[in-house]
Amino acid sequence: MADSDRAPLTNVRAARHRSSFATSRSAFGALLLRDVTVLRKDFVIFIVRTIIQPFLLCFVFLYVFPKIGQSVGGAGAGNAESIFATVLVAGVVGISIMFQGVQSVALQMSQEFGFTREIEDRVQAPCPIWLVAMEKVISGALQGTISAAIVLPIASFVHAKGVEANLSIHWLVLITLVPLACIAMGALGLVLGTSFEPRNIGMMFGFVILPITFLGGTYYEWERLAPVKIGSWHWLQTLVLINPLLYVNEGMRAAFTDVPHMHLYVIYPVLILFIVAFLSLGLRNFRRRVLS
Repeated sequence: MADSDRAPLTNVRAARHRSSFATSRSAFGALLLRDVTVLRKDFVIFIVRTIIQPFLLCFVFLYVFPKIGQSVGGAGAGNAESIFATVLVAGVVGISIMFQGVQSVALQMSQEFGFTREIEDRVQAPCPIWLVAMEKVISGALQGTISAAIVLPIASFVHAKGVEANLSIHWLVLITLVPLACIAMGALGLVLGTSFEPRNIGMMFGFVILPITFLGGTYYEWERLAPVKIGSWHWLQTLVLINPLLYVNEGMRAAFTDVPHMHLYVIYPVLILFIVAFLSLGLRNFRRRVLS
């Protein structure tokens, strides 16, 4: 074939590629806009859903306990209680990001994969199936970012007199780590939403979410687990390293406080690895569920 004949064919293929890319981009934007519109319509419900658990945690541990003389900071000292408040505030920001990833992605996906099969309407969009799943993750990450912005000031001010969280925002860590944490938790929501059948969604909270929450460093720093050991093996400190929420909470402490935390050169790579692993598994499960 002459070069003059190959040129038009190459131009046609390039035009088709650009057209396919533009169509997929438009479809992705439309799907994301739909979720944003739904969020704006139900924003009051979103706010209540976001703040209720962090507010109750701070209210009970940082307001009620000091008022009734029950110390959770160690030795009943006011300084120890303030240290605990600092640790807890960063922790509740972390779990708010996690719960948004689960609620906005996993729970919604379980409904769409349910009896009505609403997911079939989504996958009819003119874009690849995997892009529909990615839109879910991005939507969950955006909601996680909003929830973090809402929860931090609320958690910072809910405390008894004399018990105050000492926050110190590190902006570079904040603007780089929070998006990574939100995407990781959105990807986790994708894995959970495609792994549990709608009728078994309650098991997800009992067997996955509850252990992740309590063993994810929400109420304590990772290094504080060192005394829990068998012989010379710090078994609990080792086992919790498989918990993605641990790195999110340690990262929030690095972003919002000056308390000791896991090294950032550990947090960043591990969060990226979790994102890659969750997306790989979640996208595979999503495609299998859609085509089944």
